[in-house]
Amino acid sequence: MSDAWRSVFEAAEACLAAVEVDEKLRLTQVAAQAWRDGLLKTASDAPPLPIGQPGRPPKPALVKPGNVPKRGLGSEAGRLHLIHALAHIEFNAIDLAWDAVYRFRDMPTAFYGDWIRVADEEAYHFGLLRDRLRDRGHEYGDFPAHNGLWEMARKTAFDLMVRMALVPRVLEARGLDVTPAIMKRLRSVGDEQTVACLEVILTDEVGHVAIGSRWFAYECERRGLDMETTFRNLIQEYYEGELRGPFHVEARMKAGFSAAELRALESLAGGGG
Repeated sequence: MSDAWRSVFEAAEACLAAVEVDEKLRLTQVAAQAWRDGLLKTASDAPPLPIGQPGRPPKPALVKPGNVPKRGLGSEAGRLHLIHALAHIEFNAIDLAWDAVYRFRDMPTAFYGDWIRVADEEAYHFGLLRDRLRDRGHEYGDFPAHNGLWEMARKTAFDLMVRMALVPRVLEARGLDVTPAIMKRLRSVGDEQTVACLEVILTDEVGHVAIGSRWFAYECERRGLDMETTFRNLIQEYYEGELRGPFHVEARMKAGFSAAELRALESLAGGGG
């Protein structure tokens, strides 16, 4: 398959288009290895196509975020729904990473290496969580999910700077804030296997958000914009959801947030924006 891909853009397009879960995972692994082997170039004369829906299986059924079932982690059903929701986030994150590779052209080689690495790691995370579902006799797709991550990808497809600010640094960074508390709750009910999965995911996700921060800073510098002011302005302009604290300051600073950006997030979450 990789022999037919001349560029990272063709590989990314193939991964995005894959409908079946296992095929998307397989192609992601093949493409990441082709990149590591130096087989994919980063030049293309063809512009990216307008963003659409990526390939995805017929299940899970996609519903409005408020219609996704929420149950406490004290019950087996609640833990199943949590694991499924996290698996869905990771599955979407594979497509988000490949879309960054596919959509934003004429970037430094390191940009493509970063986002291919993210796609590969998100696929691994998805596999960890799917295995936990299977341990409980379920499959990915057994419960409804929402499409919020991809909707933000569509909304930010016109500008790399906006994409980096809103997807990795707002939506995905939320995982840095909430995962430690989820792990603590799961540990209290004896689900050490899921905790072990989340430990791996949390460590990697700090790196993924840091990649978003790196390329957001790159674009701000390239355009002569102040990073901290621009971040706050973009949240106010494009983010329609509710920012919620508390924020995991240590993890976010490791992921490239400045103290001023964290103060802005606290202010916006408190209604001070």
